[in-house]
Amino acid sequence: MLGAIDLAVLFATVAVGMSIHVLATGGALVDAQYSLPWQAIFYAMSVLLGLYIMGCYDRNFLVRPRLAVLRMLASFALAVLTLMLATWAFPQAQMPGDAQAVCMALSLLMLGISREVLKRIADLPFWKSRVVVLGTGEEARRIEALEHANGAASFICLGFVPAGDERESTGDSRTGGQPDRVIQTRDFASLYRRLKADGIVLAGDARKDVRLREMLRQARLEGLPVIDVETLLERELGQLNIDNAYPDWLLFSQGSYKGWLSRASKRIFDIVASLLLVVLTAPLMALTAVGIWLEDRGPILYRQERVGLNGTTFRVLKFRSMRIDAEKDGIARWAAIKDTRVTRVGSFIRKVRIDELPQAFNVLRGEMSFVGPRPERPSIVADLAHEIQSYPYRHIVKPGITGWAQVNYPYGASIEDAKQKLKFDLYYIKNQSVFLDVIIMLQTVRVILWPEGAR
Repeated sequence: MLGAIDLAVLFATVAVGMSIHVLATGGALVDAQYSLPWQAIFYAMSVLLGLYIMGCYDRNFLVRPRLAVLRMLASFALAVLTLMLATWAFPQAQMPGDAQAVCMALSLLMLGISREVLKRIADLPFWKSRVVVLGTGEEARRIEALEHANGAASFICLGFVPAGDERESTGDSRTGGQPDRVIQTRDFASLYRRLKADGIVLAGDARKDVRLREMLRQARLEGLPVIDVETLLERELGQLNIDNAYPDWLLFSQGSYKGWLSRASKRIFDIVASLLLVVLTAPLMALTAVGIWLEDRGPILYRQERVGLNGTTFRVLKFRSMRIDAEKDGIARWAAIKDTRVTRVGSFIRKVRIDELPQAFNVLRGEMSFVGPRPERPSIVADLAHEIQSYPYRHIVKPGITGWAQVNYPYGASIEDAKQKLKFDLYYIKNQSVFLDVIIMLQTVRVILWPEGAR
């Protein structure tokens, strides 16, 4: 809905901008030098691309006004660059300077207003799914906490039905819950109709109650949609539960297994993307190499053993960003905030992710993919696998230069950070596709331009 509104606003601002230009210059709206349809299309697509790259279509974006303004300004800066490239390739899409300035100013104002209006509309219960949660234990509390988190959830919990021998109830004050939301019933069909629910969420011990599952089956036969808590959390957060050591999705999902055609498509995508990256960034890589060598006359590239596909190891290539003696004791460490081992050049290239560029050659050699989980060092992998049972599952795909975890979570430097990033990595493994890879690559531009958590 927001994208459709933005598109209409952008088309309208082009018409207004060009009309003002015509009135100011006494020219014709349709000039041989310009093409109004092409102007509108290229302008709208450039701004929409900038908005998407900068995360302006994230639901959480709407509830943070200050961040919204900054992201929108960055989006328009990207749009200007895109328009410059577009008009160089397609001169008929060029807009007069005064018309473009009017379009930019008017678009920024109108998009800001439309987002504020839509934010208020989106908060109305009408737009949210109404669900009944079967369960009152820990998983039910997670759902309740998510419902109250920043008002960003797309669902409303109508009530919580105890399942099996559950004794705990929702309504914990830490999550903003209310004890009177617990409903004692076994007639889900009538409960569903009475509350006008849109779905049933199966949580916690409800899975172990045979009688309850039979009643759920009857409800499902009557057309009542039923989902489990993992599906709800996956849809809302874009991540998977890592508490189950033997997850069903690993066995049955199509994303975790790829046929030869999918593997070939992925490999072609990796090769094309890596070659483009090398060609487009060759001057930048040359300048980086000179800067690293001039600072301390040390090696330019840094080769380090990392864990790849199926637990095999390879040597990753990166621009050296730390002192030569950064790990002279041989102990692997996570980078810390304001790490004293980082050089001056290294501090800059780490913030904008330039140090990762040589990994394109790892992709070309088949050791990595362009998109995938971040490759970690063997000693760190061993520690994390000991702490997190499901951690080894991230190695059923090749590691990547960028990934779903990298664009959704800042740099991780602890066991807890690793757990949070693993949830995103497993979501990618389950749902991987070329389309998702393209989405991640676009979002990577935001991470580079908006270096949250870089170290």
